[in-house]
Amino acid sequence: MALNQALSGINAAQADLNVISNNIANAGTVGFKGSTAQFAEVYAVTGLNLSSNTVGSGAELTDVAQQFQQGDLETTNGSLDMALSGNGFFVVNNGSGNQYTRDGAFHEDANGNVVTSAGANLQVYPPNAAGGFNTSTLTNLQLNTAQSAATATSTITVNANLPAGAALPTDTPFSPTDSQSYTNASSFDVYDSQGGSHSATIYYVKTGNNTWDANLYIDGNSAGTAAMTFNSAGALTSPANGNLSFTPTQPTNGATFPSPISMNVTNTTQFGTAYAPGTINQNGFEAGTLENVEIGTDGIVTAIYSNNQTTQLGQIAVANFANLQGLQQVGNNQWVATQSSGTAVLGTASVGQFGDIEQGQLETSNTSDTTSQLVSMIQAQQNYQANSQMLGTVSSLDQALFQAVDRG
Repeated sequence: MALNQALSGINAAQADLNVISNNIANAGTVGFKGSTAQFAEVYAVTGLNLSSNTVGSGAELTDVAQQFQQGDLETTNGSLDMALSGNGFFVVNNGSGNQYTRDGAFHEDANGNVVTSAGANLQVYPPNAAGGFNTSTLTNLQLNTAQSAATATSTITVNANLPAGAALPTDTPFSPTDSQSYTNASSFDVYDSQGGSHSATIYYVKTGNNTWDANLYIDGNSAGTAAMTFNSAGALTSPANGNLSFTPTQPTNGATFPSPISMNVTNTTQFGTAYAPGTINQNGFEAGTLENVEIGTDGIVTAIYSNNQTTQLGQIAVANFANLQGLQQVGNNQWVATQSSGTAVLGTASVGQFGDIEQGQLETSNTSDTTSQLVSMIQAQQNYQANSQMLGTVSSLDQALFQAVDRG
């Protein structure tokens, strides 16, 4: 019996060393969670037949318990590197169903999908057309690597000051090529339906006390003339809604301009100071390419394009479980839900039981500090050696007993 006890101790110590070895081997694995071997004593008889002087039959491995303590966060500055600071798991899908991971080292594949190193797709809640996100469904996070679609200029907003004391132009009629036929001018860019940039200029012509004409030219072609009237305090009175309407000449490259184009001059004034072009804003923009991706602590993924436009691509889903120990490891730093773990509780980062998402950081292995693992290894090795010594001692005693019997 003593031989079996010592042998069970050796097997237990070997199992402990195997677990510790795996922990140390994954000290550099992103998002890895270490484990500890757990043991129990063994009796050769049932509990009903145990007496006060019954000796156990050794030890056995009962569980390899996972340790889900948070690992340290390490800054990488990678735009698709993410770490969960706090509770939760990233949800990924490998085509066969959802799996869960703390490894946030994601990258973009050839199809623009954000995936793990093993190719599983990161899952997000898709954006709603009306704003927000549809938290009733999950989809792959797909980066729109194509150009951001262009938008033609349809509205121009001008905040300028026209000089009340300006003299009437000396030359008539107005001509954009004759600087003596207009009072002031400001230039800016507008965009057609294909995102092509065109040069636009507003020419202001004073026509009388408190009255002005605004002439809009695009690429040297007239888009029309609109009148403005100010009161004695210099505030705009006409048009009453502050909107001037222009009809541009359509470009010859196959693109189009909206017709009409509205110019809002509500905040344009006529004061006794010098001409001030103020600000001119328009709502068109050229096509843009993806330049960067921003991920908030709440998991909202925003694409930033070269034309200064942004698009929300989704909100990263986060999962948690009633019993983390019930999760089943499937390799590649991923787990699947089991009956023991319970079904995944899905939500979003920074809300309730879920932690924050940190972009440009990765969670290191929670066994990266190998000091404690090495101490455990020494203890397991000592256990192994002690049981080996016990095995040798029992073997020697048995041999002496057999020799005594032979002499008798």
